[in-house]
Formats: sequence, C-alpha cells, structure tokens
Amino acid sequence: MRIRLDIAYDGTHFRGWARQPGLRTVQGVLEDAIARIVGGAPRLVVAGRTDAGVHARGQVAHVDLDDDQRARLFARTRRDGTSDPVDRLAHRLRGVLGGYPDVTVHRTAVAADGFDARFSAVWRRYEYRVADDVSGYDPLERARTTTVHAPLQVEAMDAAARSLIGLHDFAAYCKPRPEATTIRTLLAFGWHRDADGVLVGTVQADAFCHSMVRALVGACVAVGEGRLTAADAALLRDAGERTSAFKVLAARGLTLVEVGYPADDLLAARAEQTRARRDAE
Repeated sequence: MRIRLDIAYDGTHFRGWARQPGLRTVQGVLEDAIARIVGGAPRLVVAGRTDAGVHARGQVAHVDLDDDQRARLFARTRRDGTSDPVDRLAHRLRGVLGGYPDVTVHRTAVAADGFDARFSAVWRRYEYRVADDVSGYDPLERARTTTVHAPLQVEAMDAAARSLIGLHDFAAYCKPRPEATTIRTLLAFGWHRDADGVLVGTVQADAFCHSMVRALVGACVAVGEGRLTAADAALLRDAGERTSAFKVLAARGLTLVEVGYPADDLLAARAEQTRARRDAE
C-alpha cells in the first residue's frame, strides 16, 4: 500500500532531508514518527532532497506499507469518526510530532496508481528571499531570509534570471558530483519585491542539481549589486565550469514551495521515463 504525504518544515535545525546516523534530519524524524504508528522500519521516498537549513512548504513523499503495517494502521481506533484511516494518519503524525514542531504533515492519502514522489514529478518550484538595504532587516523573518548589506537592483536581477531559462548545461551553477549530469531545463526564473520590499526569487525546473538554486541566486545578487552585468549570468553558464565571480548564498533563504505532477493516468509513464533518463545519465 503506497501513501502520499504532503509535508512542510522549517529546515533551520535539520541537517537536511536525508537520514544520517547520529544527526537530526527531516526523513529521520518522520520515519520514526510513522514507525510509532504502524511499526516496522518505514522508508520515505521524497520528491527532492533538501540541504541543511533549507525549508519546505510543499514537499511531497511516499511510503510503502507492508501487510502488517497496513493492518496496524487500519486496526487503530478512529476517534474522529472518519472512515478513512489513511486520511487519519496525517492527524496521528501531527500528534506524535508534538506541539509547535518544525516539521508537519498536512495531508496523507492513498497514492494514485503509478505514483512515485520522486520519479513522477515533472517540476519543482523554489522561492528565495533576500532582504537588502531597501527592504531593511526583519528579525521575525531571519530564519527564512538572507540579508545582503547593499541596495539591490531588482530589474537587473530579473533580467539576469530570465536570460538563464531553457535547457542548458548548468555545470557553472552546480556542485559537481561523480557520474551526475548537470543538464537541466530551467522552466521559469524571475525576481520581484513583495509588499514589504523583500526580494523574492522564484525558480522552477524539471529538477535541480546540488546547490544549483543557491548558486543561481548568488549570481543574480552579484548582478543586483553591480558586480556583474545581466548578460554575465548567461556567459558564465555557457563557460561550463565553476567560478569565483559570485557566492553561493546561504540555505536559510531557500524554500521548496511546490512539486508538480501530471494527471493520474500519466504518473506511471512519467516515472518510467524519468528512471530511464537517470539510468542513461
């Protein structure tokens, strides 16, 4: 039985998503919570692994329950009167996680046929928040906003971002990993100021390689400061190698906002297609 989970978390005090021995991670906390309810050793598969300090409002994962775990889930008392123990699981997980936790499960549901949280996804969208000398510093937002001590030119940053959209090799914006491709399709990227004057960058791609979003943001901030031109962002990308022309910005400003999936009848085909491409890479 496969269950989809819709998850949100404040990444400040997590060492990233992936379970690591002796470290507090989002996956570890959630798997331990699920195990308290259904027993065994449940394993979550996630749409996108986030690094230490990165937040999420729209993370998606799935877990497969064996027959014994399913029986334990269905045998538990449904005190709220619901007839759907899977729907009730989200409520039970929130109870296990405690009051005011830094990770929560908004929704649990039986996954559609063919659904794979990672391989069925067609895009991921992130936001990055930057406070500059124009917006000023808000201590209440410090956990999810990076501060730059300069006035930033949002129009130049937006132009630089838009110049990067498309199918390209983003090696200049990715931390290299052995045998991993850096070719990605950047579907959307742009900057604006919100009602409080904070710069918000929205970036969407089929997938991201390691540290890619924070590097893209770093290049745009360098443009906003006037250290690079808007055209330089694309020139650096086309050079195809890591550079010291900009800094990779901190994880604290980054939030996974949403993961996109195709219609239910296309989920299995999308997963098969993605696996085949990853194997070829």
